[in-house]
Amino acid sequence: PTLRRLSRYLLANYQKGSRPVRDWRTTTNVAIDLMVYAILSVDEKNQVLTTYIWYRQHWTDEFLKWDPAHFDNLTQISLPVESIWVPDILINEFVDVGKSPHVPYVYVSHHGEVQNLKPIQVMTACSLDIYSFPFDVQNCSLTFTSWLHHIRDINLSLWRQPELVKFDRSVFMNQGEWELLYVLSRFQEFSVKSSDSYAEMKFYVVIRRRPLFYTVSLLLPSIFLMVMDIVGFYLPPHSGERVSFKITLLLGYSVFLIIVSDTLPATAVGTPLIGIYFVVCMALLVISLTETILIVCLVHKQDLQPHVPEWVKHLLLERATILLCVRDRKKFSQSRTQSLDISRQVENDSTAKLTPYSCEDPRECGAVGGTRSTLAFAGRTEGLAALQEVLRETTAIRQLLEKREEFRDVAREWLQVGYVLDVLLFRVYLAAVLAYSITLGTLWSVWRDA
Repeated sequence: PTLRRLSRYLLANYQKGSRPVRDWRTTTNVAIDLMVYAILSVDEKNQVLTTYIWYRQHWTDEFLKWDPAHFDNLTQISLPVESIWVPDILINEFVDVGKSPHVPYVYVSHHGEVQNLKPIQVMTACSLDIYSFPFDVQNCSLTFTSWLHHIRDINLSLWRQPELVKFDRSVFMNQGEWELLYVLSRFQEFSVKSSDSYAEMKFYVVIRRRPLFYTVSLLLPSIFLMVMDIVGFYLPPHSGERVSFKITLLLGYSVFLIIVSDTLPATAVGTPLIGIYFVVCMALLVISLTETILIVCLVHKQDLQPHVPEWVKHLLLERATILLCVRDRKKFSQSRTQSLDISRQVENDSTAKLTPYSCEDPRECGAVGGTRSTLAFAGRTEGLAALQEVLRETTAIRQLLEKREEFRDVAREWLQVGYVLDVLLFRVYLAAVLAYSITLGTLWSVWRDA
């Protein structure tokens, strides 16, 4: 009965359409407070942040006061929020009405102090910076202000101390993708074109993304593919296996980018650094494949291959080998000497077989010469003709062997050039990959520390 009697006493002649002050020059001071409960979603494409907050506001209603002695020492009562005056405090960044539960009551004390506590699902516009994704930190503001009343009618203040609001994570659900770092608060006055000023209370919600999932699913596979591309340089350059291996890596990386394209945040303002990282990795794979094709073209044996220019020999086979500490490949010169010895031995054997009438002892040649003089004179004409034919054939074979050996020497020279150039380009490629990795890591760390 006391609660009903007090409720009828307070709301009997109450006018909720006007500001609850007895003197219109009195300013209604509204103290507000905020606690972040959960980060529901971050939409980078539409630049929208959805949070769930516990919002509290406190003001004094001069028409809701009573003497507790007249009402059984009752000092506090709950009244329907539709029956009393409530300040029109809104959030400027609102972009959509969230699914917030309706709280139908407010608490009123005997001094006229009204406490309105309610949870709100807030969908606000926020300038999201995804440059350092997935190591990004977002700073979104929630600006509370009266939409109609200027600062002489409604003034805003902070319910608790700023230090207590900053590190309050007592109700925050810390199991999602985002973690709450701190909440900053600041009061300021706002005016439009020299009109009346409005009071604003800004809360800056600073959140950080947990990068473990994206590191495992995005960065590590890309790093593994780049490591395999570097390892592929140790395949022999004169075989075609390296080209097929590089093409397979390039196709695999293309499929990987297609799969992860839906995971990367998309905005019309900028591109995240990880997107640039993927593009540069793809470009490095293409450069690696191009270098492999060039080396294979150089070391591949061709019949009409020209000689290596002298300046190329000087730069690559002399200067570059010293600079790169590449050992001289003596096997090419040794194989060339062995081939020349084999051709000379074949020539000597053929010449020896073409003189069947030679003898080791001169006396035997003289004894036999008289008996065979007649036969030798008769077949001399035919023997000279056959000998000349055999000599011509031998000369042609020797020229063919020399020409083939010349082709082999040219191929060996280009093979040496290809090996040295392959080592040089591999080290340049490796230095570029290391410099790129260090630069990317530095950018991410600097951005995260900032």
